[in-house]
Amino acid sequence: MFDVLVIGAGHAGIEAAAAAARCGAATVLVTYDRNSIGAMSCNPAIGGLGKGHIVREVDAFDGVMACAADAAAIHHRMLNRSKGAAVQGARVQADRRRYATAVSALIETQPNLTIVLGEVERLSIRGDQVSGVILADGSAIAARTVVIATGTFLGAKLFRGDDRLEGGRIGERAAKPLAGQLRALGLPIGRLKTGTPPRLDGRTIDWGRLAEQKSDVEPWTMSPMTSGRQLPQIACGVTRTTEATHDVIRRSLDRSPLFSGAIEASGPRYCPSIEDKIHRFGDRDGHQVFLEPEGLDDPVVYPNGLSTSLPIGAQQAMIGSIDGLERAVITMPGYAVEYDHVDPRALDTRLALRAIEGVFCAGQINGTTGYEEAAGQGLVAGINAAAQALGKAPLILDRASSYIGVMIDDLVLQGVTEPYRMLTARAEFRLSLRADNAETRLGAVAASVGCLGAARLAHQQARYKSRAEMLAALQVETTATAMRMRGATVAQDGSRRSAFDWLRIEGVTLDHVLTSDHRGWDDDIEAEVLEDARYAPYLTRQREEIARLRNDEARLLPCDLQFGTIAGLSNEMVDRLDAARPLTLAAASRIRGITPAALTAIHLYVARLAA
Repeated sequence: MFDVLVIGAGHAGIEAAAAAARCGAATVLVTYDRNSIGAMSCNPAIGGLGKGHIVREVDAFDGVMACAADAAAIHHRMLNRSKGAAVQGARVQADRRRYATAVSALIETQPNLTIVLGEVERLSIRGDQVSGVILADGSAIAARTVVIATGTFLGAKLFRGDDRLEGGRIGERAAKPLAGQLRALGLPIGRLKTGTPPRLDGRTIDWGRLAEQKSDVEPWTMSPMTSGRQLPQIACGVTRTTEATHDVIRRSLDRSPLFSGAIEASGPRYCPSIEDKIHRFGDRDGHQVFLEPEGLDDPVVYPNGLSTSLPIGAQQAMIGSIDGLERAVITMPGYAVEYDHVDPRALDTRLALRAIEGVFCAGQINGTTGYEEAAGQGLVAGINAAAQALGKAPLILDRASSYIGVMIDDLVLQGVTEPYRMLTARAEFRLSLRADNAETRLGAVAASVGCLGAARLAHQQARYKSRAEMLAALQVETTATAMRMRGATVAQDGSRRSAFDWLRIEGVTLDHVLTSDHRGWDDDIEAEVLEDARYAPYLTRQREEIARLRNDEARLLPCDLQFGTIAGLSNEMVDRLDAARPLTLAAASRIRGITPAALTAIHLYVARLAA
């Protein structure tokens, strides 16, 4: 018997299986096809705004995604570079084939992890407890816990114009029997939609007519475990749709599954199809398209911004109307995918299903979109599945600790009406939750759950030591006069401050407060501490807010609380509270539509029960 069984080898399943195995659980990863392990179904990129934070957080737990991205990165771009570090987003364009190869290499050498090829047809359930799975060939695999990470494959259908296919990805079948079982079990199931653009033959693109977006020259990487860039860097091209493009799309809307009624599910608001863009923003004269090469030795190009399910003829006409793409050849037309998802309010903060003991869900089955969101959930589900199987304490990440915690809190309390995408604006403590301090924030937590390898532990300890040494050096006090003599433009008011406090003043740099003899730390350590110094007053204020949040989170609600018996709650409030089943008063306060008066009624009711 295995401790943890993971269904699906997409980004969620990979992190779930690897994390469970790192925690010491005997883990099995079940997938259709070994060649699909680590496949990038849509855009060949990792990171972005909010998403880059999650990648760094997964990496702080010794996850797979960041190191694989570094092994395959052919274009680096730091988004929001002109803004503060808290809202910058690291993003790399990856060589699609090399990324999958890197993921496979990391997974196949992971101790405690077995890979089984097959289709999971159904869960084995005894009473209300999972006991493993049954494969399509009739064989059984016993397991104490199961992580479902089926991506877009659960009951999935593909749409392109009038064409209809079953599958979660072109050429790959859908997980129909498992989808039927989950519906039969009475789980709250809904439908969502995502899509992909047509792929182009880069040899038929007129690159000379396009604006060029070069890779960043700064040598940053997604993981601090990566010593430097490993592959040559290439540029992306930038173009725009035209009025002719929009005319083609408008003429074809009646054959678009999105507008014909064939697809009823909601798609991602922050990554809409080109049909949605033209329908909703028809007054714009053009929409930007990024032409992203899919590999160093692969001619295929991904036109980011042209997701579509229009008929093939309309897609070709659309592509031919865009500057630089007039002669571009489509190697694979775009299409939309509609698939089942579980209402994430059926999960607890461990990402465990409340209805079936031992079952965890991660990724697009929970209503999210994006590789990074899937990876973050996979990490948490895998660690918690291992913890349950091995009798250890669970991992609970909250809104104050991480972007992953923000995402999980949003999902399990609010549910989804469209595919959930992480944004920096979702994190109220984003000044504290920077991408550059992910290891500082989460390293000790990762070590405590036992999911760090020896190399990562050694790196973490060395990093903590360097950071402590730098902070100690910055406690040395310096006068305003001495600062002026070092070249800093500061008020000559006779003040005396620590070097850390001087760094708060605009224009003051590390060169002003420390001599070169005191500068032996890595660049990333210096950059992180410098940001801490610059934002120190705001971070102090956020620590106070976090302390209040944690105090409110300590006010527990009974797990069997009957909200319908509490006077003063509307039927809508009761429905939302019953769906989310908040465990604390603070969690109840974050559910949309729950008023201060309702919180007071809940608090008084629970207090009377305890009296």
